[in-house]
Amino acid sequence: MDGAQRVDDTWSVAGRTFRSRLIVGTGKYKDYAQNAAAAEAAGAEIVTVALRRVNLSDPTQPLLVDYVKPDRFTFLPNTAGCFTGEDAVRTLRLAREAGGWDLVKLEVLSNTKHLLPDMEETLRALKLLISDGFQVMVYCSDDPVYALKLEEAGAAAIMPAAAPIGSGRGIQNFLNLGLIIEQSKVPVLVDAGVGTASDAVLAMEAGCDAVLMNTAIAEAREPLRMATAMKHAVIAGREAYLAGRMDKRTYGDPSSPRAGLI
Repeated sequence: MDGAQRVDDTWSVAGRTFRSRLIVGTGKYKDYAQNAAAAEAAGAEIVTVALRRVNLSDPTQPLLVDYVKPDRFTFLPNTAGCFTGEDAVRTLRLAREAGGWDLVKLEVLSNTKHLLPDMEETLRALKLLISDGFQVMVYCSDDPVYALKLEEAGAAAIMPAAAPIGSGRGIQNFLNLGLIIEQSKVPVLVDAGVGTASDAVLAMEAGCDAVLMNTAIAEAREPLRMATAMKHAVIAGREAYLAGRMDKRTYGDPSSPRAGLI
């Protein structure tokens, strides 16, 4: 495969098909040039865009689109920094007017230091957005009950947090993540909390369709090297998931046959 996923191993969301299962963000980098280089090194096809935190329209300042090109990447506008459904809808309507984007990422945070989502408000915002014609990938808690409510309300993808945003602690609840994957008929992506390559491997081995990350790459000592590591981690985890791991055993099992020894 020469470092790339198999051509036939694609995934789809809202009618769009992708080969890369690694989605990267557009925040916390030292500049847009480094951001673009990291997205390329990661082999990403989708980049999330925090509409309240990047410059898309002021020509007197560096523009994200001059570096991270919309004809190279699928932009996924998100509602980072929103705390109510109305804020989220207003933000994404502006995005649709600016760039024609209708595939979006919804996140409605609780106003707390842990930055976990307000699930009641997230579900309400999702319904508002769907009624307004958006296709919505939803950042959520790792709660299988709420994940199912989101899917039943029309979410295009379910995106449970591995751990709080920017914490780098990796997946904290494999049981709940597995239950969400098992019940979901739409893509499931780990979103938030990934810290290093092994976290991405574990997410893919668990059966996630893709992984989304920002801080793990942007705040690495060498962001471009970490972006490359994450690309390989996602590929390795996906291949291991497809291969099917061996059974775990209590006792040893020799690699050589017991009979016919010399």
